[in-house]
Amino acid sequence: MTTLSRLFVAGALAFSIHAAFAADTEPVNPVNDKLAPARAQIAAKQWRNAIDELKRINDTGSADWNNLMGYSLRKGKTPDLEGAEKYYDEALRIDPKHRGALEYSGELYLMMGDLPKAEERLSRLDKICRLPCDEYTELKKAVAAYKANGNKYVAQQSQW
Repeated sequence: MTTLSRLFVAGALAFSIHAAFAADTEPVNPVNDKLAPARAQIAAKQWRNAIDELKRINDTGSADWNNLMGYSLRKGKTPDLEGAEKYYDEALRIDPKHRGALEYSGELYLMMGDLPKAEERLSRLDKICRLPCDEYTELKKAVAAYKANGNKYVAQQSQW
């Protein structure tokens, strides 16, 4: 398979993954999406491979890159919650309205037992989403489950 063919397949895969899971922002040009291989690893729940691929790409100035790195660190076999927080914060510094980073950092704060920060992320999503968006709905469910479970984190079914 030629490099161009691999890029096209990876881009098509990334686009189809995004169409089903809106928490990650849609690439401007799915065919040339350099994050497609990492998105494919995330979709396959291959967290270590996703982290390695993201490190290889090293697009630290991208909110999407930082969001995906935070997500991968949080979901790994041994979650790196502090590392994930750092990447989510950077994604939100770059793009304060990044819906994926807002949702996922809210879930991270629930994992860390910080309900006020999770609710702050939910409030920000509420202001950003004109209609209820998936990110708002998912974080709202996670917050409700957290409260219903005596303020303890309950792992939700992942969108990825």
